[in-house]
Amino acid sequence: MKKPSLLVIFLTVFIDLIGFGIVLPLLPKYSEKFGAHGYQIGLIISSFSVMQFFFAPMWGRLSDRIGRRPVLLISNAGSAISYALFAFAATVSGTEGLLLLLASRVFAGVCGANLSVASAYIADVTTHENRSKGMGMIGMAFGLGFILGPAIGAFSAASFGLPGPGWVASAFCAANFLLGCFILVESRKPTSQQAPARPKLEQWRHTLRQPRLALLIALFFLATFCFTCFESTLPLLLDKRFRYDERHVGYLFAFCGVVAAIVQGGAIGRLVKRFGESQLIFGSMLIVGVSLAIIPFAPNLSALLFSLGLFSAGSGINRAPTMGMISMNSPADEQGATLGVAQSAGTLARIIGPMFATSLYALHAPLPYLICAGVAMVTGLIAWQCLCRNNEGFVAAKPQNIA
Repeated sequence: MKKPSLLVIFLTVFIDLIGFGIVLPLLPKYSEKFGAHGYQIGLIISSFSVMQFFFAPMWGRLSDRIGRRPVLLISNAGSAISYALFAFAATVSGTEGLLLLLASRVFAGVCGANLSVASAYIADVTTHENRSKGMGMIGMAFGLGFILGPAIGAFSAASFGLPGPGWVASAFCAANFLLGCFILVESRKPTSQQAPARPKLEQWRHTLRQPRLALLIALFFLATFCFTCFESTLPLLLDKRFRYDERHVGYLFAFCGVVAAIVQGGAIGRLVKRFGESQLIFGSMLIVGVSLAIIPFAPNLSALLFSLGLFSAGSGINRAPTMGMISMNSPADEQGATLGVAQSAGTLARIIGPMFATSLYALHAPLPYLICAGVAMVTGLIAWQCLCRNNEGFVAAKPQNIA
């Protein structure tokens, strides 16, 4: 059962992330079309994450109780509806269009349970030794979604106008729902022990009272904060410095996705065996910090591609070992709830990050990149001190020498 289940969950997340990648590079442009600027653009981007912050732990707990499959199917169906609303919003102008755009992202966030529940699915069907490698499959699906998503978004916008990307994303999510109906099997065993049901805030307190989980979730929050500041301002930076339109922005996001997918799909398993999760978390944040300091000052396309590739490799390396360690240090009967809290912490970063980054960008374009470079460096140093030098009590796969 394990191999077919992993393949199906990969396809489920991959198709869903294609839909996400289609509209992400276009969100700042859509927002500007409706007259939104500065923090308002950040608010549109963050609205998806606001809802995920509140609902991801709930979906995770629900998946612990009723199984992963029905929760994933609900999420997929809701995403199809939300992207259809996104397409309709593109046909309406002024304040009404802006409100519909906001409503589409809010509804998508309510239904966006895929990443946390898919991570719990991976935890159900992998051993501790293969946990980070399994989490890398989700990261690879994320990266591949960004390869095809932005390119499809740019093509559909050019071919069908502004509503095109929303309708195409809706179609992909609908196909994802049908795929799940027919071939997605349940991963959680009926005999699995269930953790006691807790209200949302109590679940947060319960999870964060465990020092190891609290530290790992904090590292995940900071890494996600750096990434979301990058993704929310890159289209604006490319427009300002290089005069790139949506099509070129989509191609560069696709390039980032290719690099991340190569790292997460082909290299992450060997990297974990060679270095272990702790050293990968430390090293990846240093790479992210250096690349963020370079991106806003890239003088030409070659330098830009180098810095974007460096950033994509660092961020691609980071997610799988971090989520793997969170899962391995979580009680077996609370995988969905714990990973839901972790995902919710990540969405909190996605709430704060875009508003923080776009507001600073309006003052001085390089500012959010330089500040996040410092945040990444500090995060790497915390990982070194707490995970690499003083790793007492942490569960992780043991590094192995590879000939």
